[in-house]
Amino acid sequence: MTSSAKKTSFPQNVDRLLIWSLRGIAAIVGTIVLFIIGFLVLESLPVFRKVGVLPFLRNTSWNPMEGVYSLTPMLISTLLVVAGAVLLAAPIGILSALFCHYYAPKPVANLYRRLLEIMSGIPGVVYGFWGLVVLVPLINRLHPPGTSLLAGILLLALLITPTIALIADASLAGVPQEYLQGAVALSLSRWGTIREIVLPAARSGLFTSIILGTGRAIGETIIVLMVCGNIVQIPSSVFEPIRTLPANIALEMDFALGDHRSALFVSGLLLMGVNLVLVLLAEAIAQEEIYHN
Repeated sequence: MTSSAKKTSFPQNVDRLLIWSLRGIAAIVGTIVLFIIGFLVLESLPVFRKVGVLPFLRNTSWNPMEGVYSLTPMLISTLLVVAGAVLLAAPIGILSALFCHYYAPKPVANLYRRLLEIMSGIPGVVYGFWGLVVLVPLINRLHPPGTSLLAGILLLALLITPTIALIADASLAGVPQEYLQGAVALSLSRWGTIREIVLPAARSGLFTSIILGTGRAIGETIIVLMVCGNIVQIPSSVFEPIRTLPANIALEMDFALGDHRSALFVSGLLLMGVNLVLVLLAEAIAQEEIYHN
């Protein structure tokens, strides 16, 4: 074999090794996910056989001592606190990314990105402790008891805003320079360029940032455990206490036995299903973007 042929085959071998390594990692991750789902299903079967499926969504109370295992109040509370947090965090995160790319001076933008990276790495328990000491008393002055749906929304929004902002920032960085040069040639204003060119081009990445932020908010436990009051009910206002599905698992798994323990695994299975829907939604958005391009 000539030296030129060796030089040609070497990159090809590296590419094959990389491809098969990535396939192997993907297969391992997929297998782990399937094992987790299978484990949740097996642990949930005893209470499904005894109670059935509909009572988990049809009843309005959670009383394991009497065999009542309704997840409806906690599911609704989970969706409300997550939806409220995303509605707050998504505009702030995307506007932060736009500010860094198109409005802020470069030193300010770099400093702002570093601050976002630091915030994204702060543990949830730190946010929860700050909320319990500072935010909850402020809400209590406005409307008792302070530990409430509103406190959970505000702290979850604070938690996921850096995640959304950083992913949105990366998506905006991926907009081809040719698009921006064409906008300059057409004499579009800065906002016109953002509205007509940048946002449509980065749409898939922006939606992905929101979905990933939503996934993080759904699984957050310690923040809602500390500031939401942990009362099982469907809230009629943002000032009422709530209990979410992750918080319920954390509170009761330590002493749960029998059907009670199995019902908590049903909660985990339900959360897994919600996250699966989010993943499928992100994949559908990505495929649509590929199709349009």
